[in-house]
Amino acid sequence: MPRRALNRTTELRSRVAEEAARIMREQGVRDFLLAKRKAADRLGIVDRNALPANQEISEALAAQQRLFGGSAHRDNVRALRETALQAMDLLARFKPRLVGPVLAGTATPHSDVSLHLFAPTPEEVAFLLIERAVRYRTGDRRVRLPGGEHASYPNFEFELGQVTIEATVFPDLGLREAPLCPIGGGPMHRARRAEVAALLDEGPDDGPDEDEP
Repeated sequence: MPRRALNRTTELRSRVAEEAARIMREQGVRDFLLAKRKAADRLGIVDRNALPANQEISEALAAQQRLFGGSAHRDNVRALRETALQAMDLLARFKPRLVGPVLAGTATPHSDVSLHLFAPTPEEVAFLLIERAVRYRTGDRRVRLPGGEHASYPNFEFELGQVTIEATVFPDLGLREAPLCPIGGGPMHRARRAEVAALLDEGPDDGPDEDEP
């Protein structure tokens, strides 16, 4: 590709990444593909080479939150992490791990708390929620495994205060190998309760890189 065309494509990717990040931050869109398609459509860009990678959008989102979010962003992330600890205590018998934007510190006011649980059967999670009088919704969460194949796992959603908790149930052996991160493609970082508690003392900008194993 000629240098001028390459520079033009790089500029367009940056513009789409910035707009996609703004859409995610302001509108609560959580799907990267949807955000980048909306951004490209809004900017009138049809060149597929100008669509940024998820990592580029994530970096743009983090930069915008540092620039525009201020104390409101920090307070939001802290509150979500505190709610995550409550959910992890509720589900402690299933070795919960926090994942996603709340862990990374890029959560918006529209973000849910995402947990990975590990149990012999998803029914055990359902029984505990029923026992604790927690009303929940069920579904499936599709993830990409380290070998590249996709798999679906049972998913429970319930409310703690004003926050939605999304808990995906993996088999016990799933604790050994994390699925791939939809942002950077490496193993998804999963945080134990102690790590989440430590993050509350550090602030939202100190979350781990989402590709860190």
